[in-house]
Amino acid sequence: MSQSTTKKDIANAIARDLGITQAQSKQFVQKTLDAITNVLRDKGRLELRDFGVFECKTRKARKGRNPKTGDPVNVPEKLVVTFRAGKQMERTVRRNK
Repeated sequence: MSQSTTKKDIANAIARDLGITQAQSKQFVQKTLDAITNVLRDKGRLELRDFGVFECKTRKARKGRNPKTGDPVNVPEKLVVTFRAGKQMERTVRRNK
């Protein structure tokens, strides 16, 4: 598989496509990510049509094991962010593989 794409790579592509400066594009990307984070914090769910759904879910407490000692440990419940890809995104990704 190829190497990861970074936030900087996305900002550079947007700057090139829209003919704006990299600084403007970087600010746009950061503001977008901040908005996504704020919606998840405040409402717990963000649906972007044809892209996917980000959602905050509570993962239940469970019994685990210390990998070094093998001793049982209690893993507390925690809030996790999940992403479910939209059908159109899945089709596009599958088509390009």
